[in-house]
Parts: sequence; C-alpha cells; structure tokens
Amino acid sequence: MDSSQQWKQRKLNLGPVAELPPNRSSEEFVAKHISEGPTGQTRLMEFICERSNMRRAIRRVIRNKGAPGVDGMTVRKIKRYLKRHWTEIETALLDGTYRPMPVRRKEIDKPEGGVRLLGIPTVLDRVIQQAAAQALTLIWDHTFSAYSFGFRPNRSAHGAIRQYREYVKSGLRYVIDIDLSKFFDRVNHDRLMARLATRIEDKRVLKLIRSFLNSGVMVGGLEQPTEEGTPQGGPLSPILSNIVLDELDKELEKRGLSFVRYADDSVILVKSERAASPVMESISRFIEKKLRLKVNREKSAIGRPWDRKYLGFCLANSRKNPKIRIHWKTIKRFRQRVREITARRRGRSLLQVIGELKQYMFGWWNYYGLTESFNRLRPLPHWVRRRLRAVIWKHWKNRRTRVRELLKRGVTRTYAVTTGCARKGPWRMSKVKWVNIALPDQYFKSLGLVFPWI
Repeated sequence: MDSSQQWKQRKLNLGPVAELPPNRSSEEFVAKHISEGPTGQTRLMEFICERSNMRRAIRRVIRNKGAPGVDGMTVRKIKRYLKRHWTEIETALLDGTYRPMPVRRKEIDKPEGGVRLLGIPTVLDRVIQQAAAQALTLIWDHTFSAYSFGFRPNRSAHGAIRQYREYVKSGLRYVIDIDLSKFFDRVNHDRLMARLATRIEDKRVLKLIRSFLNSGVMVGGLEQPTEEGTPQGGPLSPILSNIVLDELDKELEKRGLSFVRYADDSVILVKSERAASPVMESISRFIEKKLRLKVNREKSAIGRPWDRKYLGFCLANSRKNPKIRIHWKTIKRFRQRVREITARRRGRSLLQVIGELKQYMFGWWNYYGLTESFNRLRPLPHWVRRRLRAVIWKHWKNRRTRVRELLKRGVTRTYAVTTGCARKGPWRMSKVKWVNIALPDQYFKSLGLVFPWI
C-alpha cells in the first residue's frame, strides 16, 4: 500500500490496514468503506478536507470559470486566497463552524419562455461544495440506477438518448413525459437531509450541507432566506438532485417500467397508449405525495417518440431503425440565436459576427452532432449566409456605397445601379441575384465561416 492509501485509511479511520484489491481504484476502495463502514462515515469531513480532494475541487472550479458571487472574488484569485487562509478555513470545516455566504441571484431566460433562477455561490463556497460533492459521489453514485445519466461520472445526455432509442427499437413506442415544476426550487430540505443521514454519520458534513441549503440569496442587495430547493449554480446541487430523484428511479425499477432520466428530465416508455395513462397518473401521485414535489400537469403529456422532444432530440418514425433526429423546436431555437448574433442593430464588424457565429455553431454541434438525420440541417448554411448578406448590405448604408461595392465585386454597371438604388430592406435584398453574385458562398468561407455538419 502506498503512502496516499495509508493516509486515506488513517484519515477515514477504517480500522486495520487492508491492501487495495487488484483492478480497483483507490476511490472505489474508499467509496466502499465510506458507505459500508460506520467508523469511516464519522470521519467524512477529514476526507473532504484532504489535500488531493481539495486540489481536484480547486481545479474543477477554475476550469468551469463562472461569475463571481456576492463577495466579488473571481476564480483567478482563489488559489492565492486559499494559500493565505486555508488553515482557518480547514479549522472551521473540521470544527463544524464553517458558514457559507448567501448566493447571488441570477435570472436566465428559458428557451421556451419564462426564467430560470440561478444561485451563484462565492468562489470559495464553490470549492467547498465541489470537495463535498466529490465525497458524496463516492458514497452514492455506485448505487444509482443504470438508467440515470445526468451529472454522473462517465455518463452524459448522449447516453440517455441512445438508451431512449433502444427502448423505442424494442417496441416501446409511447412516451410518458412527466414535467417536474421548478424542481430545483422545490426540493424539501428535511426530506433530503433525512435521506443523506441514512449513509452519512458525520454530523459536521450534514451540518455543512444544511448550511449551504439555508445560506440565503441576495436579491437587489437584500438577503432572503431559502427554506426549500437546491439552488442551481452550485457544484453540490447536481449530486443532491440525483439523491432526491434516486427514490423515483428505484420506484420505477420496482414496478418494472422502462425509463430514462437525465437530472430532472425523465421519460417512461410503454407499448400502448392504454397502458400509458394509468402509469402517468400513479407515478405523478408518487412524486407529489412521497417526494413532495410538484408535477406540472399542463406540460406533462403522453406522446410518440417522433413528436415529443427529449433533451433536444426526437426519433424517426421507423420500427426497425428509429434514427436520432434534432427536434424541430431545437432548430427553431438555433435560428433564433443566429438572428440575435446577426442582428443588424448590434454594430459589430463582419469578422466579429462570423467569429461569434463559429463559436456558437461549434458548441451547438458538439452536443447535437449525435444526430443521425441531416434533413433539418441542410437549409441552415444557406439561411445563415443570407443573414450575413443582410448584415453587409446594412453596413454599406447608402446607395453610393452599395453601387460602388457591387461594381468592385464584378456586377455590371446597369445591375449595380438598379440593385444599389433599390428601396427594399436588407433581408429582402440579401436574396437578390446580384447581391449573391457580389457576395458568393466562397467569400464567407474565405472569412472563416464553416459549418461543422458539412
């Protein structure tokens, strides 16, 4: 056993020295003893404060970047701050006296309307939360359902979509989509803490998690209490949400139902519409009565995999090969975002607009590249280039400039004058033949515009 394993064994108070079994990582070994050994559970705070665990947490927080919290500290300053103050921070954690600061409220627009409330912790609190989340993951993750894909090591939304397709391929062609209303804002604190206490005996850790849940939120310079919910924006929230919804997963497994869950976005698949209605009703009752969460009855629905959107995708209507497709609502949001980037009132140069477009499209494709059907993607390059032609036409501003630019780009004088003096708006002009000749597709390619799906 190497020195790091001995240190973990000593800090967690695991009893006699045990050699690490072959083909098992030290994290798996630690996880087993934390979850099964009662003495280990009472020393969990020492493991959270352990040097390598904290270093991992710091690296993760810095890599994720993120906005400052209420104290204004940025991620670039956290290393220097911890070097100066780690001794007192560690003492407070080990004594059970650490108190987090309130989170900063931030509202972001939801794609389909409404706002999502985020709670941005301070960078220091994010580091402590991340360190605690890493420990909780070791304790809980190995017992989570195989059909839970959100915020878990080596799992992703792509895995959830692939599993979704396998269900449909096997003949389950009706989808029960149960929408949880404001899930992250409505998690019951007492129920969550009782669930955590079933595996964690270290009262300091339970007290720390409770203090994060009750840290309050700053709105307009005033602190407001938080009596329920796990604020989105902190590293601890994802693992806590999985712990809450693991009860739902276990209930679905107990009933023998086929399901996929990614965070609070879950679907159940059945063979017939007749079977779907009672399942939807009984599971909704379980969620509201047992988990004390609220089901949004208006958004919850029974549908077909080729109609319903799940994680931005849908499936093709085929029994043998239900291909993964990008849902039409996702394409609609893509177009809306491109409209915002290419808005002619923004006053940005063409190169700046193209740079922003490329960044957005490559990030978008990094996720939606899972698609196996390209029909909905084919019209997009032509449409994006037309948006850019409208931007350029707007930049040229007056008739004299437009005529001059058209002549410079090879348009004959007659057509340059009639086109340049036209009274149509930029969007209509972007479709005109002579504007397309002056600004061909190759011109935009030379400026760096590329489409990752071509």
